[in-house]
Parts: sequence; structure tokens; C-alpha cells
Amino acid sequence: MELHQRIVSAPIDFGAVRTEFGLASDYPSEAVSEARGAVDAFASERLDRTDIPLVTIDPPGAMDLDQALCLERTATGFLLHYAIADVAAFIAPGGPLALESLARGQTFYLPDGTVPLHPHVLSEGGASLLPDQDRAAALWTIELDERAEPLRATVVRALVRSRARLDYAGVQADADAGRLHPSIAALPEFGRLRIESGLARGAISLRLPSQGIVRADPAGAGAAGLDHWQLVLEPRTDADDWNEQVSLLTGISAARIMLDAKDSDHLGLLRTMPPPAAATVESMRRTAVAVGVDWPADESVGRMLARLDPNTPAALVLMSEATTLLRGASYTVLNGQTPESVQHSAIGAPYAHVTAPLRRLSDRYSTEICLARCAGTPVPQWVRDGLTAAAESMRRTDAIANKLERACVDLTESTLLSERVGSAFEAIVLRESTRTRPAEIFIPTPPILATCLGSPPEGTTVTVHLLESDPQTRTVTFAYPAVPPTP
Repeated sequence: MELHQRIVSAPIDFGAVRTEFGLASDYPSEAVSEARGAVDAFASERLDRTDIPLVTIDPPGAMDLDQALCLERTATGFLLHYAIADVAAFIAPGGPLALESLARGQTFYLPDGTVPLHPHVLSEGGASLLPDQDRAAALWTIELDERAEPLRATVVRALVRSRARLDYAGVQADADAGRLHPSIAALPEFGRLRIESGLARGAISLRLPSQGIVRADPAGAGAAGLDHWQLVLEPRTDADDWNEQVSLLTGISAARIMLDAKDSDHLGLLRTMPPPAAATVESMRRTAVAVGVDWPADESVGRMLARLDPNTPAALVLMSEATTLLRGASYTVLNGQTPESVQHSAIGAPYAHVTAPLRRLSDRYSTEICLARCAGTPVPQWVRDGLTAAAESMRRTDAIANKLERACVDLTESTLLSERVGSAFEAIVLRESTRTRPAEIFIPTPPILATCLGSPPEGTTVTVHLLESDPQTRTVTFAYPAVPPTP
């Protein structure tokens, strides 16, 4: 049997996936009209902070720029300025735009485009923190000590101006060459300290290979009138991790502001995750023994994973199993009382979404609560009235987003492999089979995560054969041993 590794691309139409999930790309005309005519409702109240040399860091081509930062190293630690697009300033409570965004919950991402939370004229135009433009923002100022632990955090409405638009690969290249933009020159040190802070809190971070779907021919569609698509492994750089720590710190600070409210009707919207079951952690410890990873009894899951080389089979196995620890994430409303559990176990602290309001509904509500608390003013009535509905919208659309992402990947995998049934592939066995589920494997080329029949040994590299690949059902199945037994 031929060992097949090079599969470049295939024509794929994601329209069926959009239809299956009921995703309507067209925004209602009345909401678009509102977005086109929207003006900053707080223009006269804003603090002018266009003096801060903010920069944005986003994927290449992104236009919905939620965040801009400036990080300074001070004599006593760090000073972070983090500007977040002030979306609430452009949306009238109870209006067409507010109602439609409540229904949508978040932006949905497909390989061939997005189904946006807000009309593009707002999310990629007037509210986006595009460079060299004065923009309305919720400006966070966070003071930190030498260990990058937060001392004080506040947020105010401000007018800001981004100086440069950067991307992750470029920031990483600049960091490696020692030429980072002055506004983020302290980011590597800050990021490393915050990562260590997270590990000390018990945070868990996974560095599994990330499957991406990209156009194989950006110039246009193929002969059949369909774009050709390919699967790639999207590299995660240190710059990704450093920048993520800025957002995590801000979310932790926001949760603290909500939880520290002294009045009896304190409000909040937290992103929570329950701690993993002891049996799940114990199962992972048995897996570590099986793949030869030493895991001292007093070492946390997060620290054990952080020291592994993510390119090794053992690390892939353990990080895959660690996904079972990170389940049950939800949105918890604080409405006059504090629930028994407010922690996000993967972060190791209470946490709130506040840094992506252009793409996520919850952030608009949480930000308004923090702005009111820091200003000593009442939380707006529309926030009080709509908090529970916003949380429900996020729970509902998170489930859709997760299924949507999987459906797009499954369609791409099954289409790419549809003409390779019977071929052999080298694979890393991520999980062995049990009585209730088949084994799971990772094929590096093309990057495929799939199930495998038979009993391949966990943590080993084996040769498997492709038993089935059906784009109609979006299923891919491999089998081990590589050569099917003769009937």
C-alpha cells in the first residue's frame, strides 16, 4: 500500500455549513442604517488620551481591531494602557442594532468569511481601532509591580489613537531581532512574568497544533467555480502568548472590580469554569506514566504541560487528554449575590470577557459595569435589564461556534482525503481505544485529527490506512494495522 503524505488542496463550498447552522450573513437593513448613522454618545465626556502611543496586534488582514496597547517598564514595575473599542457608545439600547446583536451573540468565523456580530461599517469602520484614527475607547490603566502582579486597575472612557498596526509573526520577528516597537518593548518580560504568575495560580495552557483552513489559490476560484482550500498547522508564537497575557490580565482585573463592589446589588458577568474532577486528573497521571513523562506528585497539571516540548508525541498525547480537564465553561451572572464558585479553573482566577466587544456580546455588558464602578456612577439600566439575556445569548452561540468550527474542519478533511481511501499515513496515537470510543490519532501531513479503528498503542508513531472519507457526512476514519486483514 502506498504511503500517501502530500495532499495539497481541494475545491470546497462552505455554503452547506452556513445553511445547516442557520447563519445569515446579511444584516437587517434597519440595523445597518443605525450603524451607518451611529455617533459617539459620550464624545463630550471623553478624556483625551491620544498622547498614548498605542499599537494593535492582530492577524494579518483583520479589520475588526478591538484592542490597542502601550506597555511601559517603570522603576517599580510596569504600566499598561489597554484601549478597548467602546462599542456601547454607538449602539442605542433597545434599538435594531442592539436587538440584532443580542440574537447573534458573537461573530462566527468560517474559512470563506465571517458572519459578524455587528455590521462591517461599525466593526471594521467607525468603532474599530484602526491606525492613525481618533477612536472612542474604554481605556484600561493597570499598574503592576516588579513581578507583573497588578496593584491597581481602572477603566475610563477616552479618545485614543493607534500609532501602528502590527501582527503576531511580525512582533515575533522583531522580538527575535531585538527591534520591538517602543510601545511593546517590555512585552516579552511582562509576558513571561504573567505566564509564571498563571502557573503559580494553577492555570492550564495547551499548545496543541491548531488546524487552520486557508485558500490554496488566493487569486480566485478554480475551474469548477469553487475556491480551493488546504489545511495548515497554524504556528503559535511566543508573541501570541505574551499578547494573550495582556487580555487575561485585563479580564482578571475586570472580574475583581465586579466582585469587589460593596453595594448590595452588585452586578457582574463572569466567564467561569469548574475545577476538573479528581478522577480525570488521576487518569491523566496514568497516561503520563504510560508515555514516559515524569510527573512529580506535587507538580500542577499546568506546570507539567508547560515544560514539555509540544513537538513530541508524548506532549501531544498529554495535551490532548488535558482538554478533558477544561470542560464546563459558562457565563455566570452576578445579580445581588455572589455564587459559590466564581473561578475559571483554566486561568486560576475569577475572569470576565471585556477585551473583544466588536466580536463578542458579553464584553459590552461587562465593560459598562466596570466603567460605572470605576466612575462611582450607577450601572446603566439597559445593562441591568439585559444581563441575563446576554449571558444566555453567549451560552447558546458558544455552542454553535464550537460546532461550526468542527464542521468546517471536518468538511475540509473529508474532502481533501476523499480520493485517498486505502492509502497509508504516518500518525501519532493521541489516545488509545476504550470500550466506549475508538482511538484518536494526529496525522502531521496534511494536519488531520481523526478516529482510528483497532488498538494502536498510545503515544507511538504508527502507520494507519484510510478506511473512509465522506464529505457528505463529514466523516474520516482510519484503521490500524495499516494493511486491512484479508477477509
